[in-house]
Amino acid sequence: MQGQDNKRFTLKEKSWILYDWANSVYATNIMAAIYPPIFVSVAGQNGDHWWSLGTALTTLVIALISPFLGALADFKGMKKRLFIAFMLLGVLTTGALAFMTDWRMMLVGYVVSHIGFSGANLFYDSFLTDVTTNQRMDKVSSWGYAMGYIGGSTIPFLLSIGMLLWLGYGSPIAQKFAILITSGWWLLFSIPFLKNVHQTHYIEHPEKGRARQAITNVLRTGKEIVSNRGLFLFVLAYFFYIDGVGTIISISTAYGTALGLGAMGMILALLVTQIVAMPCSILFGKMAQKVPTRKLLLFAISVYMVICCVGFVMGYTLEPHQDAFDAVYAGVRDDAALLLETETLAEPEAARGALDDYLKAAQAHILHGEDAPMFALNEAGDADAAQRLDTQLAQRLSVLQADSAATIDTLKSATRRSTIMFWAMAILVGTVQGGIQAVSRSYFGKLVPKRRSNEFFGFFDIFGKFATVIGPLLYALIGGLTGRSSWGTLALLLLFLTGFIILYRGKEPLAQLERERMAEEAANA
Repeated sequence: MQGQDNKRFTLKEKSWILYDWANSVYATNIMAAIYPPIFVSVAGQNGDHWWSLGTALTTLVIALISPFLGALADFKGMKKRLFIAFMLLGVLTTGALAFMTDWRMMLVGYVVSHIGFSGANLFYDSFLTDVTTNQRMDKVSSWGYAMGYIGGSTIPFLLSIGMLLWLGYGSPIAQKFAILITSGWWLLFSIPFLKNVHQTHYIEHPEKGRARQAITNVLRTGKEIVSNRGLFLFVLAYFFYIDGVGTIISISTAYGTALGLGAMGMILALLVTQIVAMPCSILFGKMAQKVPTRKLLLFAISVYMVICCVGFVMGYTLEPHQDAFDAVYAGVRDDAALLLETETLAEPEAARGALDDYLKAAQAHILHGEDAPMFALNEAGDADAAQRLDTQLAQRLSVLQADSAATIDTLKSATRRSTIMFWAMAILVGTVQGGIQAVSRSYFGKLVPKRRSNEFFGFFDIFGKFATVIGPLLYALIGGLTGRSSWGTLALLLLFLTGFIILYRGKEPLAQLERERMAEEAANA
């Protein structure tokens, strides 16, 4: 067994691993680091809550259609076709995001592209049993996540950061580049998977009633999972803790943006996450050969509980200072609106839009030291009015900075402290994010009968996708009710705590199931 584990990767295994290299850029650029701050800045107030609700809607849609799709994929030749369909949906819609400017269309585009990404991953995960053996699953699964982090996430992510630093974070060209490289990279490096990975475990097509047979298979598999105590406890624990993992991935930068943390600082912190995650994912795979997988998962869940607490403190200590500054800055916004009403402008709507842009830039100038803004109107005949408004607004900002220096300095200090905590969270997430996902995937592969692993893996992915509805909803609901995003972050602790308790109490049933599967493997060897 050990000798087989040390073999070089086969062509099928390499091609399967390379798809993680291909699509991980979506998780970094679109789900986590670059696109969420862009969306929140366009959507404005409560943008992070809209983003969270969009993420919840995505996973709900995938969860509702996954039972049928997962069972349909068990039939001969269907898994590859469904994978291609969802992969292309994700690639093409992601590319379209680069040309959307209305926040509602941006949200819809994100939801559709995320459905394509998640749907393709559903079939990708289940292909693990087609490309490798039980003995090599930990290794192959861990290397998939590792290559995704160091290649798929880091290389195009660095190129995107380079463009944003060169042209400025607000540059439309830099933002479009970050989105389009996601789509192109995903498509290009999916080619080896499309050529070399094929479905080897399958059910022959029934002569008729394929859809009905697929539903019957889902019900049968679900019933077997529920009746097997060890398997049921693991899936239930996974349902909760992987929800928290997915939620943290999807809301981290939206949460940071809502707290007023610098966009580039957060992006660089998440780059550190990718770099740390690569060796840690491989380390998890190696440790799974020496440490019981259940203990490894309990450790990872514990680290995530610490992350939730750090995230709460990060926001809770910053939000009061934000409120104090917002109360002062509200006077500037009100004065600016009154000033605008005193001018006769050719295009009032354009002027209001220019004023909104000015106020956002002014706030960034005060808090982050960015370039001082200028109020500008391009419409003919408004140049003099724009100059008068610019002079008067600059005077009001100068007064604000002089009269509220203590409030501004306190907020800056609190923001710096929270930024350091965000970096600490990014490093902590990197140590366990890839490992918990990789080991969960391979551990489940060991707990199910290999001859029917496709059916069970389909159900495993269904639970994973369905789970990622609760976390974003908790974050949006608690954050909305309390008016504090920090409390929404703390609510995620409940998910990890529940998963930890279930997995901890499932020691004996899981150990018994592992012994049974090992005996089956030995008998079939």
